[in-house]
Amino acid sequence: MKLRRVFALVAFITLYVSTAYAQQTQVIDRIVAVVGNNIIMQSDIEEQYMQYRLQGGVKGSASSIRCEILEDMLFRKLMLNQAELDSITVTDEQIDSEVERYIRYYISQLGSQEKLEKYYNKTMAEIKEDLRKTLKEKQLMEEVQRGIVSGVNATPNDVREFYNSIPKDSVPMVSAQYEIAQLVKKPPITLDEKLAVKEKLYGLRDRILKGERFSTMALLYSEDPGSAKKGGELGFQGRGELVPEFEAVAFSLKDGEISEVVETEYGFHILQLIERRGDYVNVRHILLTVKVSATALEQAYNELDSIARLIRNDSITFDEAVMKFSDEDDKVNGGYLVNPNTGSTMFAAEDLDQQVSVVVNRLNVGEVSNPVPMKTKNDKDAYRLLIIKKKTTPHKANLKEDYALIQQWTMQKKRQEAINKWIDSKSNQAYVKIIDDYCDCDFQFDWNINK
Repeated sequence: MKLRRVFALVAFITLYVSTAYAQQTQVIDRIVAVVGNNIIMQSDIEEQYMQYRLQGGVKGSASSIRCEILEDMLFRKLMLNQAELDSITVTDEQIDSEVERYIRYYISQLGSQEKLEKYYNKTMAEIKEDLRKTLKEKQLMEEVQRGIVSGVNATPNDVREFYNSIPKDSVPMVSAQYEIAQLVKKPPITLDEKLAVKEKLYGLRDRILKGERFSTMALLYSEDPGSAKKGGELGFQGRGELVPEFEAVAFSLKDGEISEVVETEYGFHILQLIERRGDYVNVRHILLTVKVSATALEQAYNELDSIARLIRNDSITFDEAVMKFSDEDDKVNGGYLVNPNTGSTMFAAEDLDQQVSVVVNRLNVGEVSNPVPMKTKNDKDAYRLLIIKKKTTPHKANLKEDYALIQQWTMQKKRQEAINKWIDSKSNQAYVKIIDDYCDCDFQFDWNINK
């Protein structure tokens, strides 16, 4: 795929493009292009070029690759220029929240703050500042792109026209697809089990109030793996980003104050306010979860096993059993699993959860599984029955079986067309200047270089 095709919606951003390259190679820097008040440096292109090479997915001559990288950057700078013209802004609180979210992710990947600083050869403050600038640009570009494609939709007629426009010998193959439903039993948690966890957490709270450090207690005892290694710190979170019970307490605390014990769907917490900035708050917390007992798990397994026998004996249908016995909210939709990548109920084999894949590979359509262990969305142990409602064999895409997929392709095409039209218009209106070394590039768009 050519780089110029990345003009679709901005979806992902890296912290630094090529750290190893930047540390080992000195680039004689210069301004390559100007779009409005935004500049593109030679070093920007070289770092992107090195990243693509390291990924091993770029083919073509070095000069053509650099030209495509430059055109992608021209598009991004054109969006930033439009954001300035349209007075689009993002708040410091929004950026700070995103920065903390990315930092948490990078630390989870590398293992610690110290390893992150060593990897990039920068202090945490320098890393955050660089990331803040990058994420601010990303959010501004996303706002502009949302405006570009906001009115794009794909009607049934659009979908048919798109499908019929594909040459018969070029219709894509679709891998085997599965439609799967589940019946979930969540073992109950007793009041005694909850009280035992609350008592333990109150004990930790008393120790903190008597002088022990909250961050140390979180590191030693919190069962939230993401924040425990950081002393329980969550980083700035905005309203609506936390579960309601937790959020209500977080925004009610004073600086340094320790909360009472708070119950959420994830377990029991105590919180300490680090800082509040308007509608954003940074807290530490300690989470203790209530474990499902072995006895309750065994009871859930046995209950599902009995239900499975009733279904196999035609005493009840799977759909009836879901409505009558399932503890999951999806029971109102028949227990159908929803593919998070497409929003439909059809899954390609590669989209299936590994555990689900192992189970359904042994089932025929309409055959119910034995009870299968699972984790609920709040990480509790449970069991479920699975059934294949529908299965397709590998085939050429067609409107009857693959309408949702073809609709996605149609939307992608129409969004790309809207973006291309926008670039054609705005590149002729904005001030764009490119140095002579790149004027021979085979750009997809005119960019009005010779104006």
